[in-house]
Amino acid sequence: METVAVDYKKKEVAFYYIYKALAHPENNGYVQPFTLQERLLHVAEAKRVLGSDIDWLCDNMQNQLKQALGGAPNSQFVIDPRGKIISAAGWSNPAELRNTLSELVGQVTPVTTIQDLGLKQLPPPRLAATGVVSRPAMPGLMRAVMVKPQPSLEPYYVKLRAEVDNGFMQDGLGWMYVGFHLDPLLGVHWNNLAPPLEFNIKTPAGLCIASSRARAPVVKEEADADPREFLLGLEWDPRVLTATDFSRAEMIVEVKYYACHDEGWCRSFNQTYHIQLVPDRNAGSVRSRGRPGGMGARNR
Repeated sequence: METVAVDYKKKEVAFYYIYKALAHPENNGYVQPFTLQERLLHVAEAKRVLGSDIDWLCDNMQNQLKQALGGAPNSQFVIDPRGKIISAAGWSNPAELRNTLSELVGQVTPVTTIQDLGLKQLPPPRLAATGVVSRPAMPGLMRAVMVKPQPSLEPYYVKLRAEVDNGFMQDGLGWMYVGFHLDPLLGVHWNNLAPPLEFNIKTPAGLCIASSRARAPVVKEEADADPREFLLGLEWDPRVLTATDFSRAEMIVEVKYYACHDEGWCRSFNQTYHIQLVPDRNAGSVRSRGRPGGMGARNR
């Protein structure tokens, strides 16, 4: 794409990348941002890592641009000066884009190669050891649900991701995944010399969770950056909580953790989330977690 941009800027074609919600959080350690300021940190990080010269646009936290353009994770559009979409692809393909632009505004020769660009690509941040804590194996297909961080005077250095399995979605009985992930762009790691992360969950009447309180395991490594993850049994009683009320009901998660920043400080944080058990279509899907039968299943 960078080579196409270099060539067709000569013909006054403007190129933009659009930052939307992450399609696959946890890739290279990145997690979904909670605020627009954090999204802008992701844009800056993309520029740093990719070494790109293409300008970036950032979608708002309501993901309005993503939805207006169809919601695909890697789509591609050619738009004329009047704002009309004249070419659209569900999956970006630079070679096809070059062909389209050659038909619209003419060919460019010679063609720029990747080697011509000399892009200075950099690795993602690594603040502490990983692979220290075993990850749980998922019981099956999981769906991300809505997580709402509540107002806090401090940034959410640790971000909650919540998912439920298809069994719960279909039958009202199944598993809920609760994962607390360090945000690498906020420069923190776990302080394992302090007490481990702990949380408690308050549920509305008609919704029962196996363990309302839990604590992460004690880790021998002085510091690490692995997520702290839990699988909790979950059951919905439709006799108490109607389907209409269920779609609006919220679980309250209060979490306490200690984190250290690469600037040298270590502090404790108390923060609160609300979980709504409805699918979050902008949360993306995780590809790097444990699978049934993996090491996580033996340690669960």
